[in-house]
Amino acid sequence: MKRYCLTLDLIDDPDLIREYEEHHKMIWPDVEKSILDSGILNMEIYRFANRLFMIIEASDDFSFEKKGDMDLANPVVQQWEELMWKYQKPLPGSGPGEKWKMMEKIFDLKNRDG
Repeated sequence: MKRYCLTLDLIDDPDLIREYEEHHKMIWPDVEKSILDSGILNMEIYRFANRLFMIIEASDDFSFEKKGDMDLANPVVQQWEELMWKYQKPLPGSGPGEKWKMMEKIFDLKNRDG
C-alpha cells in the first residue's frame, strides 16, 4: 500500500469554506466511484483555517498519471473539479491549473535513521 500527503489552500472566506465542507459531506457518486476505481483505498481531508491536508492510501499499482487520465476522460469529475475551483486557490509555486501539492515526508517515528 502507498500513502500520499497533499496540501491545498481554500479561499479565506468563512462562507466559501462552509460551502466547500458541505460539498464534501456528500460527494457525487460518480466522483467517489472515480476515486475508488483509480486504486485509492481511502482518502481523508483535514482543515486548519483555510489550509487543507489530504491523506491518500492507495493500492501498489496506483499512479497519479493514471488517475489524471481517468479524470480527464470523465465529464462528471471535470464538472466537480470546476466547481471546486470556486473554493480553492493554488499554493505559491503552483503551475497553471495545479491544485493539490504533494508534501515531502520529513519525519517518521517508526522508521528513523540511527
